[in-house]
Amino acid sequence: MLPYRDSRITKYALVVFFLVVAAYGYYEARGILFGPRISVNSEITEVHDPFIVIKGQADRISELHMNGKAITVTEGGAFEEPYLLSEGLNRIVLDAEDKYGRSRQEVLQIVYIPTSTPPTQEPEATDAATTSPSGTQ
Repeated sequence: MLPYRDSRITKYALVVFFLVVAAYGYYEARGILFGPRISVNSEITEVHDPFIVIKGQADRISELHMNGKAITVTEGGAFEEPYLLSEGLNRIVLDAEDKYGRSRQEVLQIVYIPTSTPPTQEPEATDAATTSPSGTQ
């Protein structure tokens, strides 16, 4: 038994100690409990420039892929990857995996609409000097 078992200070100190230990254990076990996390803007976006840079934050991961291609991530979890869009809807899939084999997927949908359209061919103009209104020359 404790020498001062009736002391409230001792009881409070023990409760605080065990709460701090439990909170620290929870903090350290977040990777095991929650798995990988990817933070990017996942709303459908409309752009007019075909070249964009995908930026985001990935936490508790061992590897990250964008459309199947491995991309680099800083030690802090930030990533930046250039991407060339095709005209229309582009679907970009980010796959993250942690060291325990759990994965998380985030899908970005970006609509690329060019600002200028390619010139269309106009029908050939008829020469007024060679054609008369009656259709004879």
